[in-house]
Amino acid sequence: MLAEKTNFTITRMVRLLEVSRSGYYAWNGRAASPASLRRVHIEQKVAFFHGDSDEVYGAPRILADLRADGEIISRKTVAVTMARLGLAGISPKKWKTTTTIDHADAYPVDAVNRQWDTGALNQVWVGDITYLRTWESWVYLATVIDAHSRRVIGWAIADHMRTDLIQDALQMALALRSEKPASVIFHSDRGTQYASAQITTFAEANGITRSMGHTGICWDNALAESFSPTLKTEVYYRRVWPTKARAAREVGAWIEDRYNRRRRHSALSQVSPVEFELQYSSHPAEVLFAA
Repeated sequence: MLAEKTNFTITRMVRLLEVSRSGYYAWNGRAASPASLRRVHIEQKVAFFHGDSDEVYGAPRILADLRADGEIISRKTVAVTMARLGLAGISPKKWKTTTTIDHADAYPVDAVNRQWDTGALNQVWVGDITYLRTWESWVYLATVIDAHSRRVIGWAIADHMRTDLIQDALQMALALRSEKPASVIFHSDRGTQYASAQITTFAEANGITRSMGHTGICWDNALAESFSPTLKTEVYYRRVWPTKARAAREVGAWIEDRYNRRRRHSALSQVSPVEFELQYSSHPAEVLFAA
């Protein structure tokens, strides 16, 4: 009635709706209850955090945002609020095997056996290649991810799938992790680029132990391959890509700004990879100070 009073008289509306005129005025003059104010407050925050995530977060990550902002709230309340506002997170599609192999290549053994996280940084890195289509042509993204922090520590994007693409991504990872141990395991699928003599030589020269899963079994490189559907679901499928240059620029920005620094990861107790690494690096210092 309050919303329609510019179109209809109060007298007519109370008669049609079969409510008392005094009851309407009593309701209109009543102060909002704490519960209703709390509901509006939470709705505003949920809408903000959902928008701030590029409209990809579901209830678990928005719950983490709310609690980090000082709210005491349950996941069920967040889920109900999102449903009431018509908001929903988005989920990746199923994987599709795209590995191209060359049976003449020599494959290293699987040194990981799906045990990605050993509890420390720079122990296991995982890599994969993702295909991205633009109006001009295809571009290809190679990534190197630290299995402990889930951070993309190296990446390269180009309009070719030559082995240089893999080497460039590894070179970026080595530059970022300048203080890595003498040897780190780099795990991938059996793609031709990863099994090439060029990568074998590069790995030996830089203290990298190569490891590969079995062909056609996505679970053997699941951690690396899970990045691709996340990227495509949260950014690639939701935009148009007229040029290769735009794809390279915006995908790179998404990796460094959103994925590494702001996107909450369920495997990391709902913090971002960079925040997780900061917590990891401060832990030894805290132990030393306490001693």
